[in-house]
Amino acid sequence: MRDVYDVTIVGGGPAGLYSAFYSGLRNMKTKLIESQKELGGKVLLFQEKMIWDVGGQPPILGSQFVKQIISQAKTFDPTIITNTKVDFIEKDDTNLFIITTNDGVKHYSKSIIMAVGGGIINPQKLEIDGAEKYEMSNLHYTIPSLKPFQQKRVLISGGGNGAIDWAVELLDIAEEVIVAYRKDQFSAHEAQTARILADSKAKVLFNTSIERLIPNKEKTLIQQAVLKQDGKEESLLQPVDHIIVCHGYNRDASLGFAENINLSLKDNYYYEGTSKGHTSQEGIYAAGDILSFDGKVNLLVGAFQDAVNAVNSAKKYIEPTAESIGIVSSHNEKFKKQNKQIIRQILVEQK
Repeated sequence: MRDVYDVTIVGGGPAGLYSAFYSGLRNMKTKLIESQKELGGKVLLFQEKMIWDVGGQPPILGSQFVKQIISQAKTFDPTIITNTKVDFIEKDDTNLFIITTNDGVKHYSKSIIMAVGGGIINPQKLEIDGAEKYEMSNLHYTIPSLKPFQQKRVLISGGGNGAIDWAVELLDIAEEVIVAYRKDQFSAHEAQTARILADSKAKVLFNTSIERLIPNKEKTLIQQAVLKQDGKEESLLQPVDHIIVCHGYNRDASLGFAENINLSLKDNYYYEGTSKGHTSQEGIYAAGDILSFDGKVNLLVGAFQDAVNAVNSAKKYIEPTAESIGIVSSHNEKFKKQNKQIIRQILVEQK
């Protein structure tokens, strides 16, 4: 017998995770499919960055924010599948969606919310033979913790926002920050660029790229980077404790199925839709970065509103007599038991 869900959410970033919470709030049987091994989406790339712009939320590390939104998403026990990629979506003659994943499994759903964000994000790797050997030691494409960089000499390759933001973060942590960029000026925000250029702990090398990596005797760590500056190879750094590569990202949003289900795209990538989360295909809704509409808020906070609207639209689609919006949490009976437990705990702590 087929296990049919009210809604299947494709994508486990903030928009997808909040959609999972809100669909549970609306009594919908929910499944979430995420292509990566971990939930959290793009925030996983910036786990040591502080997030300030979520309403009512004190400044919070990206890593802690991810933990909290995952916990929230699991409030109503949705089915969550990770490390699984959606390959194909079709609709049968009963208007049921059949979602086929890369493992050959078919998933059945009355509605779908696309929350794939920037797609499957993979950092552009350093194109040097043997570089992959050091990805588990001191060659980095993401930074889950700043602790390993304390009082170390750190080489950052890149000159965009990602590279310069990390350089600024490390100024008060590392012994020295060296930024090597292949062009003659940074493409990052002016304020961050000015900080790096003015700080004595930062060494900036323009028209420079990494050409070779020289390991230690055990060949377990990079000990030295051989750089090419203005077309000349020169050993500029010895030793190098860590290298951070910020060359941008390759993205695969798995949009191959968009044509099959007649989803209209903007700029050959984003789903054209409405502020209510509608796409060009009835029964398929979208939330977060992947959705484009007039008045779109392209910030983390916008993902929450997108998620609510997409869930409400999906609810009305599968149950036309349902209310257009869910009951607010302060009056919602679904939280009655949890509220009592939380209030009891607060009273204990106040004694």
